[in-house]
Amino acid sequence: MDLKLSIIVPVYNVEAYLRRCINSLLNQDLPDNEYEIILVDDESPDNCPAICDSYANGHPHIRVIHRKNGGLGAARNSGIKEATGKYIQFVDSDDFLEPNVLGTLVKKMDENRLDVLRFNYRNINEQLEVFSPNKSIKPFTDYRDEICDGLTFLTFRLGFACYAVQFMIRKDLADTCHFKEGIYFEDTEWAPRLLLASERVTSTDLLVYNYQTRTGSITNSIDKAKKEKLLADRFSILDSMKEQMQLANNTAWFEGIIAQTVLSILGDIVNDFYSSKQHYINRLKSSSVFPLSDFHATTSARRKIRIANISPSLLCTLLYIKSRF
Repeated sequence: MDLKLSIIVPVYNVEAYLRRCINSLLNQDLPDNEYEIILVDDESPDNCPAICDSYANGHPHIRVIHRKNGGLGAARNSGIKEATGKYIQFVDSDDFLEPNVLGTLVKKMDENRLDVLRFNYRNINEQLEVFSPNKSIKPFTDYRDEICDGLTFLTFRLGFACYAVQFMIRKDLADTCHFKEGIYFEDTEWAPRLLLASERVTSTDLLVYNYQTRTGSITNSIDKAKKEKLLADRFSILDSMKEQMQLANNTAWFEGIIAQTVLSILGDIVNDFYSSKQHYINRLKSSSVFPLSDFHATTSARRKIRIANISPSLLCTLLYIKSRF
């Protein structure tokens, strides 16, 4: 029987969470011979490689790739290359799925001949408490069950939550949309490319995914070198969004994500690089990102955008003063 689904799980330094993740993938309403689980060990320094191998030994539909460390994007790309399912889904190894949801997603993909299906998720902390860190993003997220082309979905229904783990994707489409390797925010760079290449996209409000925020994760790191890398990669995202928007006949979403990225850069400057403020502001000005768009901006973001369009230096100064009180 041809495989319906390949689930790709990058694994790195998540020994405390890995079994929970894999068990959630096994607790599904698809027969074992209709899906595969590909565990991509990204040279994890803990006991994760052994855990992966033990699950593979006990479950024929689980495969393990042991690879040299290359980061999340590279690990996902390795999984895409090895996948044999009709569809692909990404799951991060410190997260987990709700039980018995994959069959519903696969059926919807088949019946509607979808390129991409976006499903619902929730944020949890390490105590498994549900919380909403992205309240400013979710008002612009539309879970309507209506099929449209990828650009329409991107512009009017995605919001700015570009998480790879909230999509089920046709395998042959994923083959043409690999992740950019060696950067943080690889999802943000990848998602619009995926959607621009898609003709049939829709959503389901079905809660499928539990996204865990934990101390020590990439986006919560307090390491100085990582902060410098995060800031550099935000500039890389700006460049990519400017390039990708040239392929779209409606550029509103790209203008909005550029504005949000600029606000994030200014926030990073205020918090960690204020002494180098003018250097980074000059880089922004030379990138021709001003004036910023307020597409999908919250009331708070709109105020910041108005000030930034007058003077990004002034916004930095005001945010810096506010942070000291």
